[in-house]
Amino acid sequence: MKLHNVLVIGGGKGGTAILSMLLDSSSLKVVAVVDKNPDAKAIQLAKQYQIPYSMDWRDYFNEDVQIVVDVTGDPTLFQQLINARTTDMVIIPGSVAYLLSNLIEEKEELILQLQEGSFKQDLILNSTEEGMIGVDEERHIILFNRQAEKLTGMRKEQALGRDIDEVFPVFQLSDTIMTKRVESNQELVLPNQLKVMCTKIPIIDHNNQSMGALTVFKDHTEVLTLAEEVTNLKEIQTMLQAIIHSSDDAISVVDEKGRGLLINPAYTRLTGLEEAQVIGKPATVDISEGESIHLKVLETRRSIRGKRLRVGPQEKEVLVNVAPIIVDGVLKGSVGVIHDRQELEELTNDLKRARRIIRTLEAKYTFEDVIGSSDDIKLAIAQGKIGASMNHSILLRGEAGTGKELFAHAIHHTSPRKHHKLSTMNLANYNVEDIEWELMGELSGANVFKKESILLETNGGTLFIDEIHLLPLDVQNKLVTFIKSKSFTPFQASTNFTSDVRIFAASSANIEKLMAEGAFNEELYSLLGKLTIHLPSLRERKEDIPMLSEHIIEKINQQFGRNIFGVSSEALKKLQSYDWPGNLRELENVLSHAIIFMNHSEKYVSENHLFHGMENVQNKEPLPDEEKDLATLLEEYEKQILTSKLQDKQGNKTATAKALNISLRNLYYKIEKYGIEGDIE
Repeated sequence: MKLHNVLVIGGGKGGTAILSMLLDSSSLKVVAVVDKNPDAKAIQLAKQYQIPYSMDWRDYFNEDVQIVVDVTGDPTLFQQLINARTTDMVIIPGSVAYLLSNLIEEKEELILQLQEGSFKQDLILNSTEEGMIGVDEERHIILFNRQAEKLTGMRKEQALGRDIDEVFPVFQLSDTIMTKRVESNQELVLPNQLKVMCTKIPIIDHNNQSMGALTVFKDHTEVLTLAEEVTNLKEIQTMLQAIIHSSDDAISVVDEKGRGLLINPAYTRLTGLEEAQVIGKPATVDISEGESIHLKVLETRRSIRGKRLRVGPQEKEVLVNVAPIIVDGVLKGSVGVIHDRQELEELTNDLKRARRIIRTLEAKYTFEDVIGSSDDIKLAIAQGKIGASMNHSILLRGEAGTGKELFAHAIHHTSPRKHHKLSTMNLANYNVEDIEWELMGELSGANVFKKESILLETNGGTLFIDEIHLLPLDVQNKLVTFIKSKSFTPFQASTNFTSDVRIFAASSANIEKLMAEGAFNEELYSLLGKLTIHLPSLRERKEDIPMLSEHIIEKINQQFGRNIFGVSSEALKKLQSYDWPGNLRELENVLSHAIIFMNHSEKYVSENHLFHGMENVQNKEPLPDEEKDLATLLEEYEKQILTSKLQDKQGNKTATAKALNISLRNLYYKIEKYGIEGDIE
């Protein structure tokens, strides 16, 4: 075969396609590629295959070239090539070259689509849990998926093209081709002795002629397991229905098209509608006034809460909460819980009254109720008395059970505000979404409060917010505004109100860590922490345990009508050897439990009585005074680091804060806390 030399002129998309085609030819040889742009795609491809290239077609336009392909589309260049050609040279114009290029691209795209379709088909067939074997009208195997390989023990390459009756006569697909009948759920045993459940399906064309057959089969053990799972699912469904039917809340469920699927007896009692009136009917069937919340949820795929409607023939006024039912990303329907609005309002009013009573109780404690003579507790009392004479906010720090609320009462009782209300708000007892609503109140229109505000109720008094670190960030920002301006905006309103309230806050959390994580407002921390009172843990003032125990026993005697004289020396030694993770509250619980289990003839709490509530107590002597606890050691180490870094940065606080990766405000706080001179040289 004679080899023809080809010169390609033009390195763009068309030239690249032509060059790729020529590279696959055994009778054509590309002698060079020409383009004015040295970075053209065809030039790069030529470099890859070590084909000569040039920016000027004259460099390779000679009598050795039989074919010249002009892919530039430049008529002037094409005329130059015609004028310069030799007798035996063929010049293929750009239009023909482009046509060839497009045909090549269409061919490649079609091949790619066929490959992609074949890949998807194989992917689907190989991902199924069932084995699949397909044969043509001549009984030759044309389909053998991955699960068929696994179940039969034969590789696809060994099976394809072979007669099914020779390889797997057990399936009897010849009969299926002849009878054209579907046979389902047949139990068969394969040559490898595996028992399977098999379904055989004929393949029939539009003229009702057999084109082959298909068998789908599954491990018999898996089928039994699946049947058990279905049974279990039915049992679970029965249990769920029983749970829904036993609920006192009215529940309705609709499908993805808004048709009733399920209601419970509580729903019938509330709406007056029976199952026959709801099941299979549109979601609007129970509504006497308002729009269907089910349909809105199905449209938006988002939960809707607290919507008012009137339902049933009696036009019962209700509050509705509806949520979408989404399984694996697919909307299956929605479930609604309906509450009688009148009952809810009665319960809400009872709760309001209870909270109001708790919040408006006058201070129960004074500093005389703070028991202890240790230096730490004396310092806390002195700080509390100083704080009582001031009017700015106070932050009480300490572990749970150290008496932060007692201190808040004592400070308020000693302050000029003692004749006004002391309201308390322990954020641990609130849902996050209700905190702002409770604190700021809610308007019903015309500046009339629908939900009273604690800040407004406490005007002239003190508000004690316990576990302040649980306050949401957006509400923290609003509390900053209130402390600075004494004004606040009710929940989802635009009207401002003023109230003269002093804020006490308490926390057992590491607020500095929360600030570093962006979970606590630094300005709020600064406003609250103008006076910070640290309440020592019980393990830090174990010398107060005898006095505290005596005080607690007096209180227990009054509560339970007992006459306990005190704690024995052995029991006292055990109490002082315990670390008290629950602090004062745990000490009171331990002594209460001990006294409850004491005989009435016993007058002293002994060591044996203390096992109730102190199972983890360690029999160890108290730490000598010269030993330091972990918190103290950590603080001393932190002080050393701060001092060293300030010296290293020549007293530059901004540079120091940046080096330590803390805020400048936090650095100032620590400098003040540890008494470090800021401008260290």
